[in-house]
Amino acid sequence: MEQDTLLHFANFSTLVFCMVLKFPQIFVVMRAKSTTGVSLNSLLLELTGFIVFVRYQMYYDYPPPTYLEYPILIAQDVMLLLLFIHYNGNLKQGLVYALVFVGAWHVLTINKMIIDLAMSLCTFISAGSKFAQLQCLWASKDSGQVSALTWSMATYTCTARIFTTMVTTGDTQVLIRFVVMTLLNVWVTATVLYYRPKSSAKKQD
Repeated sequence: MEQDTLLHFANFSTLVFCMVLKFPQIFVVMRAKSTTGVSLNSLLLELTGFIVFVRYQMYYDYPPPTYLEYPILIAQDVMLLLLFIHYNGNLKQGLVYALVFVGAWHVLTINKMIIDLAMSLCTFISAGSKFAQLQCLWASKDSGQVSALTWSMATYTCTARIFTTMVTTGDTQVLIRFVVMTLLNVWVTATVLYYRPKSSAKKQD
């Protein structure tokens, strides 16, 4: 009974956090009218990882509460990508991204081997998105347009998903992914705070 209560809480709180997870980052970029310090490569890799993860969960008919937040996260990442395109004035590039992601969504489930292989690579893809963001921060030494709140919430949601995965599907690939993502999210959050400009250190994202 206690485990069921914790499971419902973890699922519900994860969904609530993910409904607004990217908004602090979106608002920071809109306010600054700049994407400095925010990695486009990280965003594209994250979107790829999210799409693969959702398709994998849907393909094997896993309980929707264990992945319901991912379509919401995909929508928010698309909004952030549109801001990148808007502030960098590259509409053609945006159309290419749209075609690639829509195509990938349909291709992934053509064959069981494809979706299984994609999920095997999903952890590396998602980890690559975190390292791309870290590399961007290390290069710019400026996290003024990167939201620490967004990364903190991402850390919590991944931690909650470790628990929900253990008590529901027990899928080892999914569990490993969330453990790795939690550790890397903590690293990115710490890096964002380290490179935060002193003038805005006391301000909230």
